[in-house]
Amino acid sequence: MYPQLEINLAKLRRNAKEVVSRCTAQGITVAAVVKGYWADPRMVRAYLDAGAKQVATSRVSQIRKMKEAGIDDVPFLLLRVPQMCELEEVAKYADYSLHSDLSVLQEYNRVCEELDVVRNVIVMADLGDLREGFWDKDEMVDACVFVDRGLHNLHLAGIGVNLGCYGAIQPTPEKMHDLLAIAGRVEERIGRKLEFISGGATSTYTMVHWGTLPEGINHLRIGEGVIPAYDLPFDWGITDLLDYTDRDIFTLRAQVLEVRTKPSYPQGTFCIDCFGGKPTFTDRGERKRALVGIGRADAGNVMDIMPRMEGVEVLGGSSDHLILDVEDCKTELKAGDVLEFDIRYSVMLPITNSPDVEKIYVE
Repeated sequence: MYPQLEINLAKLRRNAKEVVSRCTAQGITVAAVVKGYWADPRMVRAYLDAGAKQVATSRVSQIRKMKEAGIDDVPFLLLRVPQMCELEEVAKYADYSLHSDLSVLQEYNRVCEELDVVRNVIVMADLGDLREGFWDKDEMVDACVFVDRGLHNLHLAGIGVNLGCYGAIQPTPEKMHDLLAIAGRVEERIGRKLEFISGGATSTYTMVHWGTLPEGINHLRIGEGVIPAYDLPFDWGITDLLDYTDRDIFTLRAQVLEVRTKPSYPQGTFCIDCFGGKPTFTDRGERKRALVGIGRADAGNVMDIMPRMEGVEVLGGSSDHLILDVEDCKTELKAGDVLEFDIRYSVMLPITNSPDVEKIYVE
C-alpha cells in the first residue's frame, strides 16, 4: 500500500557510527536525539548499536514507549524543559532533564523527594538564540549553586545551551567559550567538576567536523545530523560530510493519481487555500502536472519532499495531495505509477507518526 516509507536501518547505523566515533575521539558523549521519528524503537536501537551513550527526546510519552519496547539499558534525557504538570512523570521515566526555571527545579526536587529518587539535571544558558535558558549569567551561576547545595534529590550533572533552533544563531567557538566560562564559575563555587557541559545539537557538530570545538565541551545532542543528515551538507554547505553520511535512510514512495496538462496559473478569483494561506503563483503557461496521493496531513511541509526522478518539481500540496510539475520529466508518467522521494527533517517529524503511511524496514 502507498504512501510507504522505507527505513534503511543499516544506513542509519552507519551514519550514527561515523558521527559518534568522531565525537568520541574528541571526548564527547553523544545523546541520540530520537524525537524526529517519534522514538521508533527499531531506529532507536540502530542508533544505540552505533555507540550513543544516552537517548534524548522532548516527550515523556516517548521515553515510556521506549521502555515498554524493552529499551531500558541506557539513560534517558528529556530535552524540552519540563512542564510543572508532568514533573511526576519526568521523575519516573527520565534519568536526566534540561531545566531553565528555579521554581520548576524546586518543585521537581519536592516530587523526587516524595518518590524517593534522585534525578540528574542540566541547567540551560541562553547565549543568544532566545529559546530556553538563563539570560543573566550571575543568576544562572547562583541557581546552579542552589541546586547543588539545597536541592538534595537533584544532582547537578551539568550545564548546557541550545543554539540554532529558534533564533538561527550559529554555534561558534566564541559561544562555546562563553558556556565554558559559566561552567568554570559554577565548578569553582560548588568545588567539583560538572559531569556534562552540553554544547548543543547537530549545528554544534559542525565544529566537531571542522576540529574547532573548544576542549571541555563534552556532550552533544544529535538527531538530524544522523538522520536525515541533510541540513549540514546542503543548507550549511559542508559538502565533505557527504563523504561519510547517507541522506537516503528514508525512501518515501507515493502513487500517481492523475497526469494532465493544465495551466500553471489558477483560473478565477483568488481567496485563501485550505490552510488559510494566500499562495502566489508564476504563470509558466500550460504544463504537464501529476497529482500524487500524499499531502500535508501526512507530511507537513510538502515543499521539503524531494523527488528523486529527474525533471520532477514539487509545486505544492493540499491536505491529501502532492502536486508536481512533470513537464520536463523524460519518463511518461501515468496513474498508478509509484514515485520515490527523499525527505527533510520537517517531513520526517509528521510522516513517521502518520498511521496512513506504511512503514517498512530494511537492513
